[in-house]
Amino acid sequence: MLVLLPPSETKASGGDGPPLSLDTLSLPELNPVRAKLVDALVDLAGDVPASLAVLGLSERQAGEVARNAELRTSPTMPALSRYTGVLYDALDVPSLTRVERGRAAERLGVASALFGVVLGGDPIPAYRLSGGSVVPAVGPLGGLWRPVLTPALAEREVIDLRSAPYSSLAKIPHAITVKVVTEDGSGRRQAVSHFNKAHKGLLARAIVRSRATPQARNLVKIAAAAGLRLEPVGERAFELVV
Repeated sequence: MLVLLPPSETKASGGDGPPLSLDTLSLPELNPVRAKLVDALVDLAGDVPASLAVLGLSERQAGEVARNAELRTSPTMPALSRYTGVLYDALDVPSLTRVERGRAAERLGVASALFGVVLGGDPIPAYRLSGGSVVPAVGPLGGLWRPVLTPALAEREVIDLRSAPYSSLAKIPHAITVKVVTEDGSGRRQAVSHFNKAHKGLLARAIVRSRATPQARNLVKIAAAAGLRLEPVGERAFELVV
């Protein structure tokens, strides 16, 4: 079972791994598109104003362009250490045991505008590219990724925790979906926006701490063991009530 997380705009700096080698990444069938995008971003980084416009950045964020310029030469670190922010703070990989970190590396994947999907242990450099970006040399990312990413995920059991911009990069109609909701005094529910990522991080943490292989039939039990209220609302759809 693959738990597919959204990425974060922010990335940790540095790393102690060797420079990017696409051959070390999971899902090698994605490598031709990965290579095309790496080439396009490195080339685009040669024009800083154009890069800022494409990436939706301000001049104060020009350091992000410099990261893209060094995609082929900068050090790498495991994907779950590279991504930062609310979700990854809640997941809190450093506090997991060695065995749990091993599960995280295998069970957790991250949707990526640049790499399509990486597993938690895949070594990647810092970069900047969002799911909604349109890179001049390749066009909209959805049109680039869907033809290869959708079939790559078709044979995998997936718990889909992606955000909307990354859901558009590949359709996974068979996936288990989880919606984070809040419940008022009358029992009416509405989607949670502000703390959505934090609760998804807690659910992902519960899944990697569990010895049981996550499946639709035991997901509620896995969540409950971590103090989370997960309820089925369809055969493969759940709501995480917070």
